[in-house]
Amino acid sequence: DPIPTTLLYDNLDILLPTITNIINTSLTTGIVPRGLKTAIVKPLLKKPSLDKNLLKNYRPISNLPFLSKILEKVVLHKLLSHLQANNLCNPFQSAYRAGHSTETALLRVINDILSALDNDNISVLLLLDLSAAFDTIDHQILLSRLYSRFGIQSTALEWFESYLSDRCQFTSVNNSSSPQSQLKYGVPQGSVLGPVLFVLYTTPLSDIIASHSVNHQLFADDTQLQKSAPLSEIDNLTKELCACTDDIKAWMTENQLKLNDDKTEALLFSFFSSSKPAAISLPDSITLGCHNIPFSYSARNLGFILDSELSMKKHVIKICQTAHFELKRISSIRRFLTEDATKTLVTSYILSRLDYCNCLLMGAPNSVIQPLQKVQNFAARLILMAPRHHHSTPLLKKLHWLPISERIKYKVACMCFHAINGSGPTYLSELLHIYTPSRTLRSSSDSRMLKIQQYKRKTHGFRTFTYFGPYVWNSLPQDIRQCSTLTSFKANLKTFLFSQYFHSS
Repeated sequence: DPIPTTLLYDNLDILLPTITNIINTSLTTGIVPRGLKTAIVKPLLKKPSLDKNLLKNYRPISNLPFLSKILEKVVLHKLLSHLQANNLCNPFQSAYRAGHSTETALLRVINDILSALDNDNISVLLLLDLSAAFDTIDHQILLSRLYSRFGIQSTALEWFESYLSDRCQFTSVNNSSSPQSQLKYGVPQGSVLGPVLFVLYTTPLSDIIASHSVNHQLFADDTQLQKSAPLSEIDNLTKELCACTDDIKAWMTENQLKLNDDKTEALLFSFFSSSKPAAISLPDSITLGCHNIPFSYSARNLGFILDSELSMKKHVIKICQTAHFELKRISSIRRFLTEDATKTLVTSYILSRLDYCNCLLMGAPNSVIQPLQKVQNFAARLILMAPRHHHSTPLLKKLHWLPISERIKYKVACMCFHAINGSGPTYLSELLHIYTPSRTLRSSSDSRMLKIQQYKRKTHGFRTFTYFGPYVWNSLPQDIRQCSTLTSFKANLKTFLFSQYFHSS
């Protein structure tokens, strides 16, 4: 039987040997106790602004026993170690992997699109979404895939079979509970192992997409397809994407998954501006199966708003609107807060938003960066209770904050460090190359210099990670580039950027 959570917290030292014994027994026997497989499902409104009376606006969240999550955490650690040691991880899947994130996935996608535009090609980006992805996984298919593709067998495979079988759940709303029901399909949302098992379940998708020579990035159940071609080959490009999505749909049907056509979005990126229209008319939609999907001007992709011109202005506007709303809320209670408490709130609610995917803004014009800088200046004045028109530079210096432009450089340099040292995604590492001079120079002994890719346009090529990343990296002092640990690199990098900016301003 499951141990009550309150009892665990109050008597953790006493119960620790018992907990350890339960976990070890489960791992050695390949059996998960049935009491750890009962979930309480509570509906959670997806967004506060949605209609509370519509059931589709709720997300079911499974609350599992405390001990179950500890057991899953142990198994997850062993599973990831096995995948990493045997090089079984999908290189294009960025979810639930160390060194991978939504930002790294988006960085590669944007880099490929900008590179295509710089080469006078157009690019199409499809954003695919699955319907109730975690709830329809077939257990037998999953177990078969764990065995055949990932080499999980014997007691380990028996454990996963026990973990997936005989699961039940009931719904609890306002102190009322439903009868228990058996879970014959899917992995429990809210579990530790569930998302990773879904990722393993959908790994063959990458093989199908790659067979069509389509660039792609996966993040859990979000799939991005990207392909570029000269303008004259736009018809072939759309046909190849259609063929790819047809095969994806067929594979999903075989594996009890369903593509959500209503949420599929398409973006068309062109190097032509509104003042210089294309010689060949650009299509306004793409047909996938029996659905005609119009090309959108903008779309939310992994929390970042992309627009078809890659100006990033819509994302910046949205960030500024949200940040100003939060700043007004904090300012209304500022007189009751200490300086440290205010700084903590601002860091959590404001700076975290300003820093999210900020490396995608590298090379962006000042008109895009300046609104974000004004938000940061407002936040600094709020913390230090400075007058509205007080100069912001000394305030940022006192708070030891890097301004927005330097925060972007900081993030880009960290991405380069991960890529060079092998702690980042391979899809970013392959974009960077060590500089090898054609003849012996004084800099030849510096093995950490990167080759800067040559591009034509400042509006496109100069904003790619393959250009801007090496440019920022090579501008750092050699002793910083030679740092062996991420901790020392970050500390020295911030000190350098901080002193360079505030000494020059």
